[in-house]
Amino acid sequence: MYRMSILTLLCPSPLRSRLDISRCTLLALCHDMAECLVGDITPLDQIPKAEKHRREDETMEYLTRKLLGKETGCEDAGETMRIAWEEYERNETVEANFVHDVDKLELLIQMVEYERQGKGKVDLSEFVRVAGGIEMVEMKGWCEEVLKEREEFWKEVGKVPPPGGK
Repeated sequence: MYRMSILTLLCPSPLRSRLDISRCTLLALCHDMAECLVGDITPLDQIPKAEKHRREDETMEYLTRKLLGKETGCEDAGETMRIAWEEYERNETVEANFVHDVDKLELLIQMVEYERQGKGKVDLSEFVRVAGGIEMVEMKGWCEEVLKEREEFWKEVGKVPPPGGK
């Protein structure tokens, strides 16, 4: 969440004029709040999307309305977080679209970092497919830079860069 929030602040210039950057940062901070109790549910867990959403929705209800909603002075903050989370989940605003792309970009950055730490012995190419889900043209450019950095790393260690999943 933290790095995603920082990445929203580094939004590419051509995109910046179309976005409410403060809103994007809030969405990035709130988008994975439920994971603190539910855990990070991934496709590998084979939990249907509807069930994942139900668990996260219940958790956000608890965190933002039952927990924060009972604290004097926190009611508005809890509701703000709940609304931001719902906006991200619905993905109907340009800010939510951007933050979804940032989420994918951050995963790719992590992939490259882990491969670098593994000094060429760790191949995480199965995550390259995430790049295909990036929608905004400006974000595709940013993604291409990360993938180019990955390709250069693999060449530095004397290996052909693994192609990645489709």
